[in-house]
Amino acid sequence: MKTLALFGVTALAEIVGCYLPWLWLRQQGSAWLLLPAAASLALFAWLLTLHPTASGRVYAAYGGVYVCVALLWLWRVDGVVPTRWDLLGAALCLLGMGVIMAAPRGAAP
Repeated sequence: MKTLALFGVTALAEIVGCYLPWLWLRQQGSAWLLLPAAASLALFAWLLTLHPTASGRVYAAYGGVYVCVALLWLWRVDGVVPTRWDLLGAALCLLGMGVIMAAPRGAAP
């Protein structure tokens, strides 16, 4: 559960770090948005280092959580309700993440 929460916070940091420049470029937001965006992306990179397994495995598993957090962002920030297909895709991503993270280590490939 701790790892899943860490993935969620990591995903939120990445999304905020990308959303703020989008606001600046697409919505004529202030260039000052780039400062918290850079800080958020730095936080994202640091958070990835806190995961207890190999970086490639972390990135692969993190992708599943990122998809779910992005859909939550779509709903809560953009005001677009995810479709059942969005939710099915997110569930499949989480299933894949679970397989990657829960697989026994040291076993033959």
